Amino acid sequence: MSAKIEIFDPALCCPTGVCGPSVDPELTRISRLHHQLVNKGYDVKRYNLGQEPDQFANNKQINDLLGSDGPDALPAVVVNGELSFYGRYPTVGEFSEWFGFDPKDMQGKEPKKQLNITLK
Repeated sequence: MSAKIEIFDPALCCPTGVCGPSVDPELTRISRLHHQLVNKGYDVKRYNLGQEPDQFANNKQINDLLGSDGPDALPAVVVNGELSFYGRYPTVGEFSEWFGFDPKDMQGKEPKKQLNITLK
């Protein structure tokens, strides 16, 4: 099954969620998952409103969404050229449906040893 997925992020200083005063676990999850999918050859693109506004302006569905609901509607997900949903990021299960892989193939590996770091 071949699909093309486009994720339209809100304006972010970085796509990983590791910048700024607090870490957003949802951004780190989607960043890791996006990286895994791209490395496996799946067609998944992410666009950042703050860095790639043309992608938002040139996609009529996303432009209309921003016009009606504003940037708080983001993230938005376009699957094969159609706005699928907005307001959240896709799950591993949704990606597995779109691309036809076993969701277990995208399970994160837990570190073998836990490190405890204390900063003074």
